[in-house]
Amino acid sequence: MASNENNTQSNINELSPHSGTRYWGEVEVIEEGETYRISRLEIKPRHGIKPQIHYHRNEHWVVVSGVAKVTCGDTEILLNRNESTYVPAATLHKVENPGQIPLVILEIQNGEYLGEDDTERPYDLNLVKPVAEGE
Repeated sequence: MASNENNTQSNINELSPHSGTRYWGEVEVIEEGETYRISRLEIKPRHGIKPQIHYHRNEHWVVVSGVAKVTCGDTEILLNRNESTYVPAATLHKVENPGQIPLVILEIQNGEYLGEDDTERPYDLNLVKPVAEGE
């Protein structure tokens, strides 16, 4: 029975609808439970995840390689390898890769609800106006 559990865990990225290719890079779910999800994010150079808000989960991000430009609320920071940040629920946040090499982040989501319908993107809601290229 233990081998069956290990087999399920080792194949979690194939089973999770949250794994896959995105416009900004790749997501691989490493492990998930009812109230948490651990993912490996690889963000391509000069790409990033659009600003978003989650109301029912918090996130911890740990930089494994590269440099992360993180905006959380009104605060913007640069994180290097082995540095981390906390994103509280109901906080507008985004992460970008300003560098020339892929940015690898371990993301730990924790909350009572992890569904994708708990993600709001302010650009979609017209809460944030996009900046024109070159400004």
